[in-house]
Amino acid sequence: MRARSLPILLSDSFLRNARWLVIAPHPDDETLGAGALIADTASRKKLAGVAILTNGEGSHHHVNASSRARLVAMRRREAAAALRYLAPSYSGHLTHLGWPDARPLLPATADYASTVRRLAAICRAHHVNAIAVTAAHEPHCDHQAAFSLALDVVRSAGCRIVLAEYLVWATSLPAQPHVAVRTAAMNAGRRKMALAAHRSQMSPAFGDGFRISPEKARMSASDVLYTRAIGHEKIA
Repeated sequence: MRARSLPILLSDSFLRNARWLVIAPHPDDETLGAGALIADTASRKKLAGVAILTNGEGSHHHVNASSRARLVAMRRREAAAALRYLAPSYSGHLTHLGWPDARPLLPATADYASTVRRLAAICRAHHVNAIAVTAAHEPHCDHQAAFSLALDVVRSAGCRIVLAEYLVWATSLPAQPHVAVRTAAMNAGRRKMALAAHRSQMSPAFGDGFRISPEKARMSASDVLYTRAIGHEKIA
């Protein structure tokens, strides 16, 4: 089944009652790609957690370890501030997995296996039914690694979990057969404030480095997620 031209509303889909874990490759991807999902699910007490894969230190050049550590700390504070804008009433988990930026862990390593166990434990403890993660064809190694990690978490969790892909940098839809679902619209101003909280990526707050473009900063009020075509059975 190909994605529909008009995605199904999340509230009308088989995922209407799902509890969600959102996985973002870098601090700011949670806002750019899944901000409306976070706002929607948190407002309905259906957000089980947000996990950020990397430290995001690769966005700027560093002359020493101290500079790198300061940016890691800054980006973690920014992610927490952004989450408060996206979901003011949410008091649950924001998990930093601490992977190095642009150097994904290899699946055969102990650290990779530890990450899978950690996220699978969150899924079991908080009855997660759906994981939102960057699409497999996203043009960045960390985004692709996040998807692969999510697949392994689904396999390891020991419970039925639907995997839903969201887009950040990709300009085409996922190639696999899928069903598209659209979240409720969130307040556009609140989403912009969440993105603005990532000051290191939006301003010279940490000096010269990566900047989110004005075009990318014009985010939709809703998110569209693409679920692999594995069935439409209702999730209780």
